[in-house]
Amino acid sequence: MGSCCTPDHSCSTGAEGAGGTAVAVAETVTVTDTTTAYAVSGMTCGHCRTAITGAVGALPGVVSVDVDVAGGLVTVTTGGAPDDAAIAAAVDDAGYELTGRA
Repeated sequence: MGSCCTPDHSCSTGAEGAGGTAVAVAETVTVTDTTTAYAVSGMTCGHCRTAITGAVGALPGVVSVDVDVAGGLVTVTTGGAPDDAAIAAAVDDAGYELTGRA
């Protein structure tokens, strides 16, 4: 796993803060959209939030991504059923580990 964060949980990129939430919205949520929460390990800072939001948000069918660094949760809204394997791969490519649905 290639996180930007150091062993003492500080960000090597200089990004500040471990809490908070980031949201990326591609379009308006509709009735057919599905929201799924995933447990993700290795997130400790704002850079982590940005990296996961960008990686998962770029997947086809993803409507929005909400990252809760402090809670270790990534909530993904998709236009239909989520592709768990693609979401896990995107999280892994960003340098973190999706440990399952929350």
